[in-house]
Amino acid sequence: MNDDVFLGKKIVLGVTGGIAAYKSCQLIRDLKTRGAVVRVIMTPSACEFITPLTLSTLSQNNVIVNHLPSNQNEGVSLQTWHIDYGIWADLMIIAPCTVNTIAKIAHGFADNSVTTVVSALRSKLIIAPAADVDMYENSINLDNLEKLRKRNIFIVEGESGFLASGLEGKGRLANNSKIIDQAELVLSDINVDLKNKNILVTAGPTFEDIDPVRYLGNRSSGKMGYSIAKAAYLRGANVTLISGPTSESIYPEIKLISIRNASEMKTQIDANISENDALIMSAAVADFTPQNYSLHKIKKETEVSAIDLKETEDILYSIKNSKIKKVGFALETENGIENAKKKLTAKNLDFVVLNSLLDKDAGFEFATNKITIIGRNGQPKEFPLESKFQVANKILTELKKTLNEN
Repeated sequence: MNDDVFLGKKIVLGVTGGIAAYKSCQLIRDLKTRGAVVRVIMTPSACEFITPLTLSTLSQNNVIVNHLPSNQNEGVSLQTWHIDYGIWADLMIIAPCTVNTIAKIAHGFADNSVTTVVSALRSKLIIAPAADVDMYENSINLDNLEKLRKRNIFIVEGESGFLASGLEGKGRLANNSKIIDQAELVLSDINVDLKNKNILVTAGPTFEDIDPVRYLGNRSSGKMGYSIAKAAYLRGANVTLISGPTSESIYPEIKLISIRNASEMKTQIDANISENDALIMSAAVADFTPQNYSLHKIKKETEVSAIDLKETEDILYSIKNSKIKKVGFALETENGIENAKKKLTAKNLDFVVLNSLLDKDAGFEFATNKITIIGRNGQPKEFPLESKFQVANKILTELKKTLNEN
C-alpha cells in the first residue's frame, strides 16, 4: 500500500479561545496516529479553556502562546519564530476558529501568535469555525467566511446540534474525522472541483428478507460508497447517498436515504435520478431475492428443502436517462477485465470500477482497496492499493473528466 499521505507531514495546529478548544486534544492524537508531526500555537484566550501543557504533551512539541516576549529583563530571543513556522508547515489547521479570529484573518490582522503565523504562511490553510448559533450565522461572520473562501482558504463548516449556551443550531465544531478528511484532500492537492454538481451515490449491501428473522445478504460494509460520498461533498458536490444497512457514519450535510432491499433501492434511485448529474453505483445489490416472504419465523422443525429465489431487477440496466453519467462496480474472482468490460457495455456505463476479492486487503470490509478503472475506450487504468478515501478520489477525478466531456 502507498504510504499514508499524512506520514511525515508538518502540520501547524492553531487553537483559539472557544469552548470547543478541548476537542483539539483528540485532533492532535488523530493527526499523530496518521504519522504527522504537529506543532501547536494558541491564542491567549485559548489558555482559558485548555492548558498549553496538555497540548504540548500530546503533540510532543513546545506550544507557543505569546507572539511577543512578556518580560525583556531576562533578554530577548532574536528568532523570527513566526516566519520559521510559516515556512516549516506543509499545512496549517485552525480548530476551533472563533468568530474573532475569522474576522482578524479576513482583514489581515496579525496581533497574536495564530494570526501572525497565518500572515507568514506559505502552505494552505484550513479553518474549522466554532461559535454559538447567533454568532456563527451573523451576517458579518458569514461575509468574512466568504472572503476567506475567495482567498482559497478551506472552510470546514460548523455543524448543527446542541451548543454550550443550551441553544440548538449551527456552530458546533465539525467532527474531527471531517477535518482530517479535508486535510487529506488538501495534502493530496485535490481542490473543490465538483462545485454545483449533483451526485447520487449508493452504498452498502441489500438485505433480502426470508422471514422476520432471516435474510439473504452479502459482506459489503458500505465503506467504499461512504468514502465516495464524503469525498464528493468535500470537493463541493451536492451529494445524495442511498445506503443499505451499515454501521458507517456520514456527514450531517449529506442527504442520506436508508433502504433495506433491492426493490427499495431501485425505488429511491428512480425518485432521485433526474435531479443528479451522475450516479455512482457502489452498493452491492443482491442479484436474487426470495420468491416468497414468510410473515412468521420459519421454525427449525419445518421441512424446508429449498428457498425459491427470483432475480432482482438490474438497476443500472434499467436507467435509460442518457444525460446522467453512470458509474458501475464489478467485484470479480476470475476473468476480471473481461467480465468488467461486459458489464460496461451491457449496462451502458461511462466507466466501470473493477476490484477483485483475490487482491490482498481489497474488497469487502477492508479499509483499503485496489481498483482498475475501465472507460468507454476499453483501456484498463490500474491503481495501487490505497485507502478507500484515496480510491474514492481517484474515482471522482475520473468522473470529473467524464462530466467535463459534456
